[in-house]
Amino acid sequence: MKKYLYLLVISFSLISCYTYRSNAEKDVASKNTAEAPVKSNVPAAQSISNPQVDLTATESKSPRKPKNEVKNPAPKSTNIQEMLEANKYFKIDVADKSYKIQVVKWDSDTLVAHVIHKPKKILKFHKNQINQSTIAERRFSQPTADIITVVAYAAIGVGIWALVK
Repeated sequence: MKKYLYLLVISFSLISCYTYRSNAEKDVASKNTAEAPVKSNVPAAQSISNPQVDLTATESKSPRKPKNEVKNPAPKSTNIQEMLEANKYFKIDVADKSYKIQVVKWDSDTLVAHVIHKPKKILKFHKNQINQSTIAERRFSQPTADIITVVAYAAIGVGIWALVK
């Protein structure tokens, strides 16, 4: 039993609530949440009381966009200096090696950063060395935090049950 408890404690120490998401994943998520269902302009009371309402009259009052029209979002910035903001955490690939960094500042075309939780280890990269397609920003993951919380409560419950038994 102690062996499993130690294994559980060690596995919890390795879990983090933060995940790294690339800009492409954020764009897809924001696009899905931005699309809202279209509401009808006919009041509910009017549609219930008179089911044979002439919908062409209500449609002519407000201009309506064609259904096949695609919303074009604002063009995303492709400038790497705008993507990597100061004092934020990122995961980047440079020369086929992955780094988890905290951006300190930009010196013209050079990124000055340090490894997360190691401020003495300074890294400098030219903007052309960084692979832009693999830049991922660190985000808090609520589902992961919820799973960790539920498992922790279950472990506490099992611990109390083991003490009572």
